[in-house]
Amino acid sequence: MKKLFYIGILFPGLLFSQTEKNPCETLSKLNALIQENHYKPKPVDDSLSVYVFKTFLNRLDEENRLFIDPEIKALQKHEYKIDDYINSGNCEFLHEFYVAYTKTITRYVTMLTAIEKEPFPLSSTEKVVFSKKAFPYAKDESEVKHLYKKRILFNTLREVAELSTNKDSLATNFDKLAAESKAKIFDKYKCKIESYQFTEAEFQAIFFSVFCSYFDPHTEYFSANEKASFYSTVSSDNMTFGLYVSMTEKDEMTVDDIIPGSSAYFTEKIDKGDQLLKIKYKDQEYDIDCASMKKIDEIISSNEYKTADFTFRKKSGEIYSVNLVKKIMKDYQNNVFSFKIKKDNGTFGYIRIPSFYSTFENGKSNVSNDVSKEIYKLQEDNVDGIIIDLENDGGGSMEEAIQLSGLFIDIGPLAVMNNNKNKKEVLKDRNRGTIYNGPMVVMINGFSASASEFFTNAMQDYNRAIVIGNKSLGKATMQRIFPLNENNDEFVKLTLEKFYRITGKSNQYIGITPDVEIPLLFDKQMPREDSEETALKNDEIGVNLKYERLSNEVYAGAIALSKKRIEASKDAADILALNAKVNPFYDNDLSPITLQFDAVFNDVNKINALWKTIKSATEKEYPIAVEQNSVDDEYQKYDDYLKSCNTERIKSVKQNYHILEAVNILNDIKQLKP
Repeated sequence: MKKLFYIGILFPGLLFSQTEKNPCETLSKLNALIQENHYKPKPVDDSLSVYVFKTFLNRLDEENRLFIDPEIKALQKHEYKIDDYINSGNCEFLHEFYVAYTKTITRYVTMLTAIEKEPFPLSSTEKVVFSKKAFPYAKDESEVKHLYKKRILFNTLREVAELSTNKDSLATNFDKLAAESKAKIFDKYKCKIESYQFTEAEFQAIFFSVFCSYFDPHTEYFSANEKASFYSTVSSDNMTFGLYVSMTEKDEMTVDDIIPGSSAYFTEKIDKGDQLLKIKYKDQEYDIDCASMKKIDEIISSNEYKTADFTFRKKSGEIYSVNLVKKIMKDYQNNVFSFKIKKDNGTFGYIRIPSFYSTFENGKSNVSNDVSKEIYKLQEDNVDGIIIDLENDGGGSMEEAIQLSGLFIDIGPLAVMNNNKNKKEVLKDRNRGTIYNGPMVVMINGFSASASEFFTNAMQDYNRAIVIGNKSLGKATMQRIFPLNENNDEFVKLTLEKFYRITGKSNQYIGITPDVEIPLLFDKQMPREDSEETALKNDEIGVNLKYERLSNEVYAGAIALSKKRIEASKDAADILALNAKVNPFYDNDLSPITLQFDAVFNDVNKINALWKTIKSATEKEYPIAVEQNSVDDEYQKYDDYLKSCNTERIKSVKQNYHILEAVNILNDIKQLKP
């Protein structure tokens, strides 16, 4: 395989120049669908050309360390002509880009090989410089090689510095440790070459995605695999090998859990903590350290990959391989669940909604029905109020958002949907009655988006719940997936409509402001809609809808008490103080570091000390008692897997400061009730 890989780098024409499909065919279909159906289509003109040119190069070379300046200048002749090429159906320019990009990878391989063979001093008086913005392109090959050498030296010194906090011990054994670290760094650099290499079809797909993103961040080009992966995030049941995996601090992919009844479970071999080393699909092997995470995620989550060979390493060092086959199973990580929370003689219900899932693709249940079941369970326990947790919930089915809102509102308008022809449709809850009419708190943060925001808008507009947390993402648009051809192997997720609150206002771009804002670590770093260059801007529409906003003086009193409590809270102050230390790392350019062990060690340990403080803060448990509801306690008594899941979930609930404040608010409501 490696031999073929290097032949492909050196002679790309042998492998890719015979592509049969004209990429302009796909671009033409994309553009036709976008111009006809997009909420706010834009013309294919020079503005598109400039955006696509710059964004495409950025996707290929984020740090400006592959291309050199003369190569960029040679490509700039296309900067204002891409629109003309697309309109005329001539996409030969894409092949020129592909050849130029492939040349940069060839050079990268050649330079790494040369640097590894050359004398490599482990100290320098030069400094490595960091910048939030991309650096200028190197002026020639000599400069880019020098920059590679500086980066490799820095990573080598950092690798040594990470080994221990004992500086003297590291210094004493520096030569030996540095030689080992240098070899490891070179292995990592060479390993990652594979993730930089694309087939010409993959290269074109990146361009299609960039083209779509010009119209808005949520209009996307999908392959069949990408479509399946997307649906897996908004479905309660998925095709799965039966493994949950995650990356460790050492950048190792390990097994978090095995789903009972799955292919992984029946191997009777895989254990929690086993390290995933590689995956083999058909004749292609993907080393976890080398392959792109996109490819690994695709194999694990897409329906297209139905069987594969997995190689693991146990903690004992034993390496073994198993063949796994996917089957449709409940995705426990993407299902609603609930707990009872007790504090100060009050018992409250907590419902976690990870996404607004529906019967997409393999789904067998929907979020509104599952929430109804959890409310029933909690009412059996006579809870004094309910918390709906939408933090990190990126949305899903808009129909489910409507159905869920209707569980708590007794008939009435919920939102106004507007399309590209300015045709407005009032979305209503048409069912009389509610499933629950007690006190409610809704939790949101910067990752709460779309359907989550739709539901939160309705709860806030009707004064049905107190909304707490942080400003939401700011996505008030609806998408639909269209096939591009009869083969169903290419698709576009297209923004069709924008939704407005029943007041005529919209949370698009600006997000939802909670009734009570609560400090959150890394809140400023959450990538909200207003950080997207092509996001649709905020506006309002004129509406005159009749709805009955609940008059609730108790809620107003509880909000006032919560704000005072947070202002006086040491926990809140500690979070704000930590953010004050963290934010400069993201807001400002970091100071240059001299390429010497002492300087790198001091920098590494300063940063590690901060992360240690952050880790301690995120693991703090707050004074609430969390229990299973009575129905689940009986039902899950003999299910070891669900008991294990619940142990982790309960721990997570106890570590969430926002949940503590939600409980305090419900307690205040209980006390304030006349």
